Amino acid sequence: MNRQTDAFIVEASGRNTTAATAIGAALPHESAALHVSGEATYTDDIPELQDTLHAALGLSRHAHARIVSLDLDAVRNAPGVIAVLTAADIPGENNCGPVLHDDPILATDEVLYLGQPVFAVIAQSHELARRAASLARSDDVIRYEPLEVVLTPAEAKAKKQFVLPPLHLTRGAPVEKIASAPHRIKDTFEVGGQEQFYLEGQVAYALPKEMDGMLVYSSTQHPSEMQHVVAHMLGWPTHNVICECRRMGGGFGGKESQSALFACVAALAAHKLRRPVKLRADRDDDFMITGKRHDAFYEYEAGFDDTGRILGARVEIALRAGYSADLSGAVATRAVCHFDNAYYLSDVDIVALCCKTNTQSNTAFRGFGGPQGALVMEVMLDSIARQLKCDPLDVRLANFYGVGERDVTPYGQRVEDNIIAPLTDKLLATSDYRARRAALAAFNAASPVLKRGIALTPVKFGISFNVPFLNQAGALVHIYKDGSILVNHGGTEMGQGLNTKVAQVVAGEFGVALSRVRVTATDTSKVANTSATAASTGSDLNGKAAEAAARTIRERLAALAAKELSGAAEDVQFADGMVSVNGAAMPFEQLTGAAYLARVQLWSDGFYTTPKVHWDAKTLTGHPFYYFAYGAAVSEVVIDTLTGEWKLIRADALHDVGQSINPAIDIGQVEGGFIQGMGWLTTEELWWNRDGRLMTHAPSTYKIPAISDTPAAFHVQLYRNENAEPTVFRSKAVGEPPLLLPFSVFLALRDAIAAAVPDAPSAPSLRAPATPEAILDALETLQAATDAKAAAGTAPAPAAADTTA
Repeated sequence: MNRQTDAFIVEASGRNTTAATAIGAALPHESAALHVSGEATYTDDIPELQDTLHAALGLSRHAHARIVSLDLDAVRNAPGVIAVLTAADIPGENNCGPVLHDDPILATDEVLYLGQPVFAVIAQSHELARRAASLARSDDVIRYEPLEVVLTPAEAKAKKQFVLPPLHLTRGAPVEKIASAPHRIKDTFEVGGQEQFYLEGQVAYALPKEMDGMLVYSSTQHPSEMQHVVAHMLGWPTHNVICECRRMGGGFGGKESQSALFACVAALAAHKLRRPVKLRADRDDDFMITGKRHDAFYEYEAGFDDTGRILGARVEIALRAGYSADLSGAVATRAVCHFDNAYYLSDVDIVALCCKTNTQSNTAFRGFGGPQGALVMEVMLDSIARQLKCDPLDVRLANFYGVGERDVTPYGQRVEDNIIAPLTDKLLATSDYRARRAALAAFNAASPVLKRGIALTPVKFGISFNVPFLNQAGALVHIYKDGSILVNHGGTEMGQGLNTKVAQVVAGEFGVALSRVRVTATDTSKVANTSATAASTGSDLNGKAAEAAARTIRERLAALAAKELSGAAEDVQFADGMVSVNGAAMPFEQLTGAAYLARVQLWSDGFYTTPKVHWDAKTLTGHPFYYFAYGAAVSEVVIDTLTGEWKLIRADALHDVGQSINPAIDIGQVEGGFIQGMGWLTTEELWWNRDGRLMTHAPSTYKIPAISDTPAAFHVQLYRNENAEPTVFRSKAVGEPPLLLPFSVFLALRDAIAAAVPDAPSAPSLRAPATPEAILDALETLQAATDAKAAAGTAPAPAAADTTA
């Protein structure tokens, strides 16, 4: 892989970073050696206590049905079974929904999707528990009366079945602007969902403690939520429950709210039996039970001028929410707030629907609605360009946010830190886009079967939770007498390097090597009332909280150092493991030892709340994002028009992370987000049959990208920039925004399809994911439209007429 990493050395400020400087250096992930050696302890690796039992879930066989009878005697009598639990065994609230109380832990009278847990088996081993739970497939165990099934967003919309009221944002007079525009376009588009497919599945291990206490080890992005929901389920005060998470083998959003079901069942069984209980979902069960990225069906129209500049636009985004609300409201809100992507829309109408279907309750997934909102804008601009017969890049450039009158989003927030134009200019130069597009035209003219396509797409992504109170974090920093430092914060480590970055921030505050700092497991008994590690805010929130705690201690140490070294406290410097003032210096550990003897407090808490963020959920207006992260990517593909197979030949990505805390980790996040987003748009297809059974529920039928799908020429660079806002180290979030960069892959595929039928009367009608079948369908549809036009001898449609894109 050709990976460009020149941003590793010099950041935007021009400051050199060296191995001696923890913050800003390209240091390895703090658990990298443990990951590759297999020594990293995940929840399922925790040594099991004596008498540990194992749980498995009995799942519904219908997508929607009334439970007529439930006879679990055969399950109770199965080998190794200790107990079988149902909703009747829950002493408190039978709910694990994060917002609305519409998500039962175990179904009672009615099942709402195929795979919904109805009972839990507790047995002597994982295998015995699963074998007993599988008896739920028998009519002798559960008898059902099937009810009407609604599976797709279109069906739910027609029946007006929604888990939440529709969201509607309007600015200006879009209907009038579209009607009076020189050109118009109107069409539909659809994008599929995406399975979380974390390497570590859902797992929880519950240990009963004295005085009605419970310790829950959970693979979760939100330990405080797990603590809260387990306590409510057991009817206890929150302080009776402790939740701990050292690390996850991937999170992506699926372990933000949906880890609750597994934590609750394990804790319920541990409480009832007074024995440790582990619940680890097998991959098939994980697929069947848990929610995915929301798929979406769009209806859109726009009016535009001769340059492709949008004068008015309308879109309706129908999301498949599944059977319950989960986090769909926030996902839909974020989709509404990202429809504009990097483009100014003076007159716009946006509707988002959370459609209730008899499928798994969809949930948070990297990007959290942002990708679904921005994707349809890019598709629409591509279709506008093809109607005008010009390079889609030029249409994008014509619509970019500018300054002055063109810098306010549809929801009312000004785009004050706009760098999309200079970033795009740099990528155009480094990727040689214009010359490559010309070369592709020559290649396609001479190649009857293989066709190439290229596309450049930008990203503007808002950073913050769009629920303001979630933008808070706490941390604890302890320094021991020997100068070693222990940090605990409310964020969770899921492989993204959060603990590494927080440790770098603390090491940077004290001017010591990263090896002096250790970050402990996330634990609700140490930092309470934390927010989920989500919305790309992990480093922003927890890094600032840890920085605040460290600075409090540093001020105390500086005061002592000033006395010891005969200087002023404000002149004390912490660098390279030394503390110095006025030319005198002492090792950091000598100062901490002296501080202990002088009874100086060597620990502190820190707390941080994101400023400026506010949001009116009724009007869908406000300032929901602290700042924006930007990026752009150029992708080049080749397709086989006979088979629909394709290959990504080259990808160039330039991404804005502000001043990077750790360029190595940030580059990895950009690469990983790009490939994951590419999988969503090209290979990862979710398919339910008419019974409501998810048929793509295993690695054999659900295809995530493999190493061979990564382009041989993969050029990833960090844009040299400083965050305009005073974030930690002037950095920017990096988790979610890069997932939007591979829009360029999808639109390059559309470009290649268009090249195969150059005289087509419309743009390719390519659905996502763009599997080989979808590509062949698009080619066939486009050719049929071209043949029909030729047979009818019709002239091209007038410029002002509606056309299908």
